[in-house]
Amino acid sequence: MTLRTLQPTPTWDADAHESTVEVFEELAETGATVSLWCRDNCPDCRRELPDFAAALEAAAFPEDRLRVYPVDDDNEGERTDEYGVERIPCIVVERGGEELARFVEEESLPAATYLAEELRESGTV
Repeated sequence: MTLRTLQPTPTWDADAHESTVEVFEELAETGATVSLWCRDNCPDCRRELPDFAAALEAAAFPEDRLRVYPVDDDNEGERTDEYGVERIPCIVVERGGEELARFVEEESLPAATYLAEELRESGTV
């Protein structure tokens, strides 16, 4: 299933977000995975995910390491219990089975920028 909310924003400027792209490039090189729970009719998903998808695309993040889990209107779906997903979008960055960063619903920064900053601050990248 292809979700419309994961179509990259065509006007997203990778040069303006160079440090964010660099973090996702490094994640790609180190074997990290990104798991994402969302649905097309969610306003928060429609706001956050097109730019997030554009950042992944700019970083050439491998599609086979992006795991997308569509959820229903009650935010129920595959692996939601396992990951404690209650609100969406929920984006989890992992490496070697260890959670490195998580974005849930909304933050003060867009999803890609928020995750990149969390990963830098934690010393992960």
